Amino acid sequence: MFAVARHGGLPAQMSSVSANVALGRQMAASYGWGGGQWSCLDELWTRESGWSATAANPTSDARGIAQDINGWSARYPYGNAGEQIGWGLSYIRGRYGTPCAAWAHETSAGWY
Repeated sequence: MFAVARHGGLPAQMSSVSANVALGRQMAASYGWGGGQWSCLDELWTRESGWSATAANPTSDARGIAQDINGWSARYPYGNAGEQIGWGLSYIRGRYGTPCAAWAHETSAGWY
C-alpha cells in the first residue's frame, strides 16, 4: 500500500520502525490511549505506512506514518516521525475520537 519516498532525490535519514512504534506508543499514552486503543492505532498505522516516516502512497498524495493526504509540509515534515505521529494523533482525535473508531472506519471503508 505504500512505498518509501525520496525527497529531493536523496533518501531520508531513516528512523527505525521500532523507534517509531515506541515513540507512537509513548505519544498515544499522553492521549490516554493505551491497551485496546493502542492496539487499534498500531494496526491502523501498520497497515497505512508500516510506521515508516518516509512512506508514500503510490495512488494518492498521502505520505508518512499517519498518511496525511496533503503530503509533506512544515507541520508534517518528510522523515520526522515525532511531528507525523503528533499530527496523526490530533487528526484521529478530531475526526474519529479514538484510534479504534478510526480503525473501524479503515476496515469498513478502506481509508480513514
